[in-house]
Amino acid sequence: MPPSEQPSEIHPRILLVDDDPFILEMLKVSMLSFGFAFDTATDGEVAKEKLKQNDFTVVITDMTMPRCDGMQLLKHIKTEYPQIEVIVITGYTDSYTYTEVIRAGASDFISKPFNVDELEAKLSRVIREQRLIRKLEHLSMSDTLTDLFNRRCFEIKLQEEIPRAHRQGYPIFLALLDVDHFKEYNDRYGHQAGDRALQEIGRILLHCTRENVDWCFRFGGDEFAVIIPYTTIEQAGQIATRILERYRQQEPYASTSLSVGLAQFVRHPGRSWPEDIADLVARADKTLYESKSKGGNQVLSDSSVPIFD
Repeated sequence: MPPSEQPSEIHPRILLVDDDPFILEMLKVSMLSFGFAFDTATDGEVAKEKLKQNDFTVVITDMTMPRCDGMQLLKHIKTEYPQIEVIVITGYTDSYTYTEVIRAGASDFISKPFNVDELEAKLSRVIREQRLIRKLEHLSMSDTLTDLFNRRCFEIKLQEEIPRAHRQGYPIFLALLDVDHFKEYNDRYGHQAGDRALQEIGRILLHCTRENVDWCFRFGGDEFAVIIPYTTIEQAGQIATRILERYRQQEPYASTSLSVGLAQFVRHPGRSWPEDIADLVARADKTLYESKSKGGNQVLSDSSVPIFD
């Protein structure tokens, strides 16, 4: 999965939450005039269900509602969906102050009866800031040479994807890749040629992996990684094999090749998540260097069985 979708291209989707039909209708009309996609909920409990079903960028919520009020919903969102911004609309009789609402995590505060221009201005500001934050996050997670995710992102995604795979009961694999004879190639043809080879590997990784399923990274130097979920060892091996075969077809880089070490995540009783994640990386790394020691240009699984020669 490449870091290809720029944050500025994200289209806002707003969830409107209010138990007053008149206010909810006013909010709907306002969103239509602003040109934003939206959905509605009549209280906090309905909103929680909507949040499970769809991706939202901003929630605009009333404070006084039955079953689950605005403060409870705000705290739920900040715990479960911290990337979602929340704008609170309150009446003068509501018991929560501006300071309390902001401290609880709201992005802004509007008093009833609300002014449409004020709502548009505050919503636009929140969306601009959200896009800027995502753009900065994108830059901090990307490798500028290859446009793959970088090692910092790799560490984060391992901690996210592996527990998710274990909870949902599907296998997940890690492939580590290294360029064989890369130093000699760099010394002979120069660093610009070496950079072009690395960029080509980045393109091959994105072409040979599953879009929006697999995660592709550049570790740094001539090392790469792919997180491969929802698959078997045979299918993971086929993905790695496609990468090697495609790279072999690149004539300008024929004096180099790729070595790949492939390992499946295993959860060990009594071990912590960081220990088991470190074990996965260590096994993939060990297998990678076994592949290189056997001449490279092959994929080895952590059982040391060649998948491709």
